Amino acid sequence: MKIDVDFIAKLVNELSKKGFDDVAVKAMITDTIMSKIANSEVSVVQNWKRVGVDLYLAKEKRIFVLRFEPKSLEELYKPVETLLTLSRKIEESSIYAPLPEPTKITYSEEVFDKGIHDGMDNIGKLAEMFIEVAHREKKIDSVAGMLQMSETETVLATSKGALLEERKTFLQSYLRAFAEPDGSGQWCFTSTFLDTKELETMAFIASRYAVESRNRSVIEPGVYDVILSPMVFGNLLEYIVSMASAYSVVMGWSMFMKNKPGDKVASEHLTVLDEPRNRELPNYRSFDDEALETFNKPIIENGILKTFLHNTKTARLLGASSTANAGWISPEPWNIVVRPGNTTLDEMISEIRRGILITNNWYTRLQNYVEGLFSTVARDAIFYIENGRIVKPVTKIRIADKLPNILNNIEMMEKELYKIQWWEVSTPSKIPFVLIRNINTSKHMI
Repeated sequence: MKIDVDFIAKLVNELSKKGFDDVAVKAMITDTIMSKIANSEVSVVQNWKRVGVDLYLAKEKRIFVLRFEPKSLEELYKPVETLLTLSRKIEESSIYAPLPEPTKITYSEEVFDKGIHDGMDNIGKLAEMFIEVAHREKKIDSVAGMLQMSETETVLATSKGALLEERKTFLQSYLRAFAEPDGSGQWCFTSTFLDTKELETMAFIASRYAVESRNRSVIEPGVYDVILSPMVFGNLLEYIVSMASAYSVVMGWSMFMKNKPGDKVASEHLTVLDEPRNRELPNYRSFDDEALETFNKPIIENGILKTFLHNTKTARLLGASSTANAGWISPEPWNIVVRPGNTTLDEMISEIRRGILITNNWYTRLQNYVEGLFSTVARDAIFYIENGRIVKPVTKIRIADKLPNILNNIEMMEKELYKIQWWEVSTPSKIPFVLIRNINTSKHMI
């Protein structure tokens, strides 16, 4: 199935004629195949095609955002009359701003990989490949995980005259390995291109961590120097970057509420970028949901807050310019990239007198958004470090600290970046290992 571009343009025109001041229609077709892995075997292969249509409608500063998965595009007309009636009963939006005039969109080389397109017919063999790689480590008992590959096509039309198209491919995969009696390790990989070597590396890292984390000991909670893997730092950074959305600032969900661009908010070692033009990462895109041309930008540069992420509404409210991160309601990051450092993981470990290496985490919870007070559970391979070397694997602990402390206590960045995405890191990211001083931990009771 292919999106009928002429129909989308016609739909925008007809909705405009019905009396809406602003109309935008975003239609997406995504063809996905997933191979699930359990007990070191491909257990299920699923294939599905999803047709999604998002409508943005505004009338007299009253805003409607709707999402459909219609059986036919003609179904989209049905709710419109109801919306026109409702529009007289709801309040004006305090953040309303008209959709922007279209800008010239520069497309880079198409992000459509034939390797993924062809690989979708052989996904079971690819999954079996990295299962075999994981079991090259003879002490592994089993692995579980998944490999998912997709092709997607997007069409965006607005009542300001924009009519844009883009298509791409991408994959996401993670693998968790188990080694008796208590060892486990996990790694993940994401990309717009099929790279079997990277998938092999994912399997190798997961299995190595599983073996090395067997026979764990208990350590007392306290203050430690901590090395966070890209998966752990990526998880925390996703919360931090979401707080750089101007919408989060306006709504009071951000530790940056008292900050403005130019303020020091992190260690000078940290630079975080939003990179919608990064062709390696799945949220690559040439235009945002308001039809503005996207561009790469620093959010934090050498520890300095450079910009909040804006759509037209938040930009108008806060006296700024859109950063092409729409989101019709909330501006969001596209791909998160951390600028690499100049050191290695072994060099980081050698710098620690008493600390912990954490390779994975889940259940991150914010107790106070304004203060950035949070906790997260470290899982899988965790290692105690003493006098510059790994001494032993340890049991689960909980990081319980404030996100500003995480940002300000960063001391070292690895020079290698890893492409990360799984259910605890939903935004595609390129992240290094990081060394952070003086982090508070507590006991994990379960």
